[in-house]
Parts: sequence; structure tokens; C-alpha cells
Amino acid sequence: MKEMGNGGAADLFKSSTLVKISGFILVSVVFFYLGKHFSDGSSQQLVFFSSHRNPDHNEITGPPSSVALSPNHNKFFNITSLTNDTSSVQKNENKEQESIGSVSPPPNQPPPPPAPAVKRMGVVDENGVMAEDFEVGEFDTEVVENWGKANDTANLESHGKGGKVRVRVNKFPLCPESMREYIPCLDNEEAIKKLKSTEKGENFERHCPEKGKELNCLVPSPKGYQTPIPWPQSRDEVWFSNVPHARLAEDKGGQNWITIDKDKFKFPGGGTQFIHGADQYLDQIEKMIPEIAFGHHTRVTLDVGCGVASFGAYLLSRNVTTLSVAPKDVHENQIQFALERGVPAMVAAFATRRLLYPSQAFDLVHCSRCRINWTRDDGILLLEVNRLLRAGGYFAWAAQPVYKHEAILEEQWEEMVKLTSRLCWKLVKKEGYIAIWQKPLNNSCYLSREEGTKPQLCDPDDDPDGVWYVDLKACITRLPEEGYGSNITTWPARLHNPPDRLQSIQIDAYMSRNELFRAESIYWKELIESYVRALHWKKFKLRNVLDMRAGFGGFAAALIENQLDCWVLNVVPVSGPNTLPVIYDRGLIGVIHDWCEPFDTYPRTYDLLHAAGLFSIEQKRCNISTIMLEMDRILRPGGRVYIRDSLAVMDELEEIATAMGWHVSIRDTSEGPHASYRILTGDKRLLQA
Repeated sequence: MKEMGNGGAADLFKSSTLVKISGFILVSVVFFYLGKHFSDGSSQQLVFFSSHRNPDHNEITGPPSSVALSPNHNKFFNITSLTNDTSSVQKNENKEQESIGSVSPPPNQPPPPPAPAVKRMGVVDENGVMAEDFEVGEFDTEVVENWGKANDTANLESHGKGGKVRVRVNKFPLCPESMREYIPCLDNEEAIKKLKSTEKGENFERHCPEKGKELNCLVPSPKGYQTPIPWPQSRDEVWFSNVPHARLAEDKGGQNWITIDKDKFKFPGGGTQFIHGADQYLDQIEKMIPEIAFGHHTRVTLDVGCGVASFGAYLLSRNVTTLSVAPKDVHENQIQFALERGVPAMVAAFATRRLLYPSQAFDLVHCSRCRINWTRDDGILLLEVNRLLRAGGYFAWAAQPVYKHEAILEEQWEEMVKLTSRLCWKLVKKEGYIAIWQKPLNNSCYLSREEGTKPQLCDPDDDPDGVWYVDLKACITRLPEEGYGSNITTWPARLHNPPDRLQSIQIDAYMSRNELFRAESIYWKELIESYVRALHWKKFKLRNVLDMRAGFGGFAAALIENQLDCWVLNVVPVSGPNTLPVIYDRGLIGVIHDWCEPFDTYPRTYDLLHAAGLFSIEQKRCNISTIMLEMDRILRPGGRVYIRDSLAVMDELEEIATAMGWHVSIRDTSEGPHASYRILTGDKRLLQA
């Protein structure tokens, strides 16, 4: 131990232990110096982190636990102030949070505000159920504040709001009381006075106002106007105040047409040639020719010179749709009475132009004392009936020449027999005061006539379905060689079967026309089912319906399938393909029309107006406000409008509808809030002068 004590110190300094201790101390000093150097901010701070996300885009940029370049690269920070001065951090927290994304907030920092509640802009919730707590969008308070400021015309102006252009429309005024039954194209007295002749009924045809003289006000209702009596009660009675015209009741009181009973008009169901009632008259026709088979073989009929349309009214119960037509003549309100009753009707005249219906449209054409001279001008008017009548269809004529034995009447009968014989019509039955002819099924009889027989066949290039402002032609319309029109099925199968005439429609189809037909039918069937289920359409008591852009008639067919007790007039615009022949082959009714012009019907005609994709197409040709004013004219007070169209026109439609006094709302389509289409629904209020 002593030796160790005397020589231990010297040996210790010579050992490796001292070298290790010295090295450790030296390294410690160096690290202390470096730490002090970087902590006082005199050199660039190097901060690294391990992550698998890109902080700028919150997207995965590499595999987990990979090393990424810090966003703090090439930035300088005072670490001392962060560790020693917490108050400074709180004062500059926004600036520091931008610079140091990974630094946690101090414990005493207040919690972040809660996220804003999600706003639901659609009408369908996450479960696909109709919701009530949705937002339609903001409204322009200026429109509401200026609502009472009426103007003589509908002034459209654009103004910017947050960079968005909107259309503003001043409130439309009411028209004078004298315009309560105004039909613009049939009451144009200025144009009618300029006609060179009215001998052939030219004054009963369309003469529309010139540009700049269109309707620019709201046609008022009669004083005391009431909600129409619902169908089927309306077949037998309507409110006197809704059609306050007693002349027809006075003139036809003895013929069982119409009577006045206190505050109502009553309709006993009679007519000039069937004063004992329409039902008995229809039974007689069916007994004369059982093949007519109302409701099966005969589905669509035309009643010419219809009176108050009792013929068509009583056929409805036999599954037959009758389009009743008459001119606005001395008994000008007969069509208005028919429409008020809830019977399909339209103002039309056999004069100098083709009627606005396609060839082979009607299974039966009926004329009971319709005051038309069928044999005038080489039979040009009966040739128009021939064009409208389906191959194998029937023409029923109930008139004095059929049954009265007077010289002049017998002469008229002989002329009729000769004319129908040259038309290849077969006189099937003559009984009592009714004579019924049948049209041939093909062209064989026409081609076998003697050369030079009048009337001649129409030129092969004549389009029998071209009717818009087309003059009558004194020639026989050829029947299609393919048998189109005659080879339809019976009702109700014909409603769903794609007709053969579908192949003749001029459309750009990338798939077969039959597939397009079926696709449209399925589309509207599902859509109307949703309307009935979610929007309670059966409670609306719809009766008179107008489809303003009908296509193949899928909307009307869907209403029938959903058992809505109404009838639909399908309108095919002239701006698109003429699908009207297909509509009639399905057992439906319709008309060709140009929506740049007014429609041939009385004010307050329809309970529902339906327009799908109409305005986005017609805005290139027509003034949208003019179409909307026409819709208001023909819509019943309390009636509804469903417009399904693109976002591009929806703002303008909403402004115009509001300016007309409709109660308006915008709904999402079934595709949801991000679809490019919306649905505008409008309810018309009762406006009186």
C-alpha cells in the first residue's frame, strides 16, 4: 500500500485514464460553445422533421416516416425569445404560426372558434328524403321594395351585384276590362280590317299583332270569378261568373245545349242533332258500326263545330279523347264553355289554311250541323278532313241533307256522295240523320281511278304534316307505302308501344328511335311518380293541362299512368322536330305551335302549364317575357306552372314571374344542387281590375 501511495500519482498521469478524461472535457467545452453560438441566433437555424404529408396541400407525397425538407429552411428565428418571453409569442402568434407550422400553441392560448355550420342548399337530405330546412338563395331587396311601382311596359334592365348580372323587371299592369276574353291572334281587329276578303272565313284565322304590339299587360278575370268547379261535376255545371255570357243559352235554349240556373250554367248533354242526350247518340253510332269500338279501336276523335262540346264530354267516360274545335264566330264563347267544363277544346276554323294537326291524327271525325259547306272549291275542306283522318278511320256527318227530302238539301246530299266517292271513301251506313263514311287503308283505290279524276293526288314531295301557316290544298294526301298510321295497336296498348311512324320523324338520333321513345317514357314516369309522392300532385285537382314542349308525349302518358284525372294538350314547337304524329299514334292529342306567337285559346284555360327545356331553346328566337305573359293569359287563377330549365335562364324567369304576381319558388332537380338545371314553380294569384 505504501508503494502504491508513493508512486500512484505518477503512474496515474501516465495511464490512459487521464487521456480519456481530458478528451471528454475538451469535447464538452466544444459542444457548450457551439450550443451557445446557435442559441443566440448568430447562425442559421436548421430544423428537420419527419413526416409523410405536404403541409401546403395536405396530400401524401411519400411513404410514412420519410425525411422531408423543413418549411423553415433558409429562415431565421430567435429561439431565445420563444423560450424566455411567452407574452411576446402571444402578441405575435399569427406571424409565428405562419413561420413555424410545427410549434404547438402555449397552454394559455384560447381554443379555436367552432367550424361554421354546414348550410344545406338542396331539397334532398343525405338519406334521399325531401327536406324542408333548405335555402333557395338570396333575393334582391330592391325588387321587393319597388313591387308597387307599376310601369306601362315590362322594362328589362341589367345591373351588377357582386360581379353578377341580374335582370330586373318592373311589375306588369293589368289590361283593360275589355280584354277579359282577349285572344291576340284572333282579335286583331286592325289586321282583320285590312283583309281583301272574308268570304272563305279568313277573318276567323290567325292574324297576330305586329312586333312591338304584343301583349304587355295581365289579362284580368271577370268580376266575381271563382275557382272552377272540379271535374267530373264540371261536365254538367259551371259558374256563371266565370263565363258571363248568356247569348248561347238564349240562342240554343230549345236544343238542350245549355241553360242558366241561378248562379250556374247547366249542360243537359244535348245538341242540335241529339237533343235527347249525347249518350244515346253515341250508342246509336256504335250500334251502326260496331267496329268503331269507342275506347278500344277509336281512341282520338275530332268534333268539328262542337257547340259546348257535349259530344266530347260524354266520350271521355268511354276512354275516348275528343278535341273539340270551333271558330270564334257569333257563338264565340262555345269553346270557352267547353274549356270551363274541363273538356279538350281549341279555337280553330276550316277556312283557307291547314289546321294545326298532323296527317292521320284522328280515328273519327264528327260533324253535327257544323255549318260547313264540305263540297265548296272542289271539296277542299273535306280534303282537309281526309288529311286529318287516319287510314281506315271514319267520318260521321249528322246534318239536314242526310235525312230531309227537300230539293236543295237532296242536291247537297248528291254532291256529297259524288265527292266522297272520288275520295275513295266508302259509305258504310246511313241511318236516321247520321251518315258514316270510312277512309281507305292504302293508295290502291286512288291509283285505280280514271285519269284526270278530280281531286288529284298531292305531289309526292308534299309534306302532309307541314301545317304551320300552310294553305289548304285541293289534292288527296297520299298514304305512306309502309302503312304508317294504319298499323297502330288498340288502346291502351298504343300508349306504350313505339309506333311505326316513329321511324319517319326527322331527328338526329345516335341510338334507335325506339330506345329514345322508351327512355323518355321511363324518365317522365319516374319523375311524375316523385311529383305525386313528394309534391302531392293528386291534391291539386288538375284537369286542363298544357305541355309546352311535349317531345314524344311522355309527360302526358305519365299522368295517365299515375291515374291523374286530367287531359293534356301536347304542344310541339316549330323550332324542333315534328313529333306530333307519334303523339297521336299513342292515343294522345296535340298541336303544332310557335311560342314566339300567342296561342289559340281563351284566357284562363289551363290548370297546369308544363315547360321542360323550352326557354333555353326559344330565347334565341323569342322574347322570354312575351312567352311568360302568354302563359299568364292562358293560366287559370289558382293554376300552377312547372318550368324545368337551365340555370342560364332561371334568374330571368324568376324575375318575370315575380313581376307578374306569381308566387315563385326555385327547386333543385333530382340530380341535386350541383346540377345545371332547376325547377321554377309558380302559382298564379287572382287578379281583378
